[in-house]
Amino acid sequence: MASSSSKMMAFPLLLSLSLLPAPPALAGVICKDLPQDLCAFAISSSSKRCVLESIPHNRGPTEYQCRTSEVVVERMSDWIETDKCVRACGVERNSVGISSDSLLEPQFTEKICSPACHQNCPNIIDLYFNLAAAEGVFLPDLCEARRGNPRRSMMAILTSSGVPEHPDHGADARKSDVAAAPA
Repeated sequence: MASSSSKMMAFPLLLSLSLLPAPPALAGVICKDLPQDLCAFAISSSSKRCVLESIPHNRGPTEYQCRTSEVVVERMSDWIETDKCVRACGVERNSVGISSDSLLEPQFTEKICSPACHQNCPNIIDLYFNLAAAEGVFLPDLCEARRGNPRRSMMAILTSSGVPEHPDHGADARKSDVAAAPA
């Protein structure tokens, strides 16, 4: 049995250890502490997306910093996207700002809708699901349309974004556009 003096000595040691900061692995993801090459597609321990921001300098190169956005991810936290998912989904780690415009690019849509991305990368899919929804597009429908007719999937996005779909994309439509144009 330990003597009371050894118990008394152990108490200050335990107290001092409990006051040390938690090791980084236990602290979770803190956006501002992430390096530039891990920032985009990361989710903090508070379930907020990390974003890479550029800070231009008058007399030097642009600096990049990882910050915490106000966008909350419903069912994920403490997430740093894997390189495998970044490649499978066709996204860029050094993205400054992420936009739904990439959904208009057939090569990107092909990757984001691929089974390798869609079935294995829930963070990236969640992000682009929400970006598509903000444009009035349901990502699963976009992917389905992409499999059947890539041009139709692009028209779905353009139409939902307010770009009118032309009823006829043939030569006659071009002629009528030219004929209607003022001289």
